[in-house]
Amino acid sequence: MRPSDYKLLIFDWDGTLADSIGRIVEAMHVASERSGFQLCDDFSVKGIIGLGLPEAIRTLYPHIGDDELVAFRQHYADHYIASEAVPSPLFEGVVESMAAFRNEGYHLAVATGKARRGLDRVLKAHGWEDYFDVTRAADETASKPHPLMLEEILAHCGVSAQQALMVGDSSFDLQMARNAGMDSVAVSYGAQSIEALKLFEPRLSIDRFSELHAWLRQA
Repeated sequence: MRPSDYKLLIFDWDGTLADSIGRIVEAMHVASERSGFQLCDDFSVKGIIGLGLPEAIRTLYPHIGDDELVAFRQHYADHYIASEAVPSPLFEGVVESMAAFRNEGYHLAVATGKARRGLDRVLKAHGWEDYFDVTRAADETASKPHPLMLEEILAHCGVSAQQALMVGDSSFDLQMARNAGMDSVAVSYGAQSIEALKLFEPRLSIDRFSELHAWLRQA
């Protein structure tokens, strides 16, 4: 399939469109400390970014109790929301490339590990409330890498998996795409190393967001 044959572009948010990984790691450390748990290292925390928050916490702390999980989530949310008083910036080239994608007629979507409330907050902060054809958040569907959120996006847009492309910075993004029968693009500047992402055989690996637009314009 030629790059120009794709009709639907689906983007992860944190670490793919928005430069927010540092704040997520910090919020997880703060929540761990306030919950009385031993802090995980940065590498381990980055390794769970992309999962829904409950799944991420349970991956880091498998023996956490249900009540402890509720408290941990609240500590995380309190710190992260406070840190986002000034929203995490979009990566260089995102605004221009996304505008070009819209002008060229692509369906655009977001598939994120964020909760709906958090996604709506950041979309509003960037003036993007109505920018995408459809968005899916982890607390309203199955968490990555289950393909359900991609399947829901495909159904909404009336596009086949073969005509869609998932763009992400984590193994969960690329595994989700594979589970949905969809091609993927790996970005090297997010949560996980490009070496880890290449294990999932993305069609393209990029170091800058603008490289995606150049590739898609190839005949």
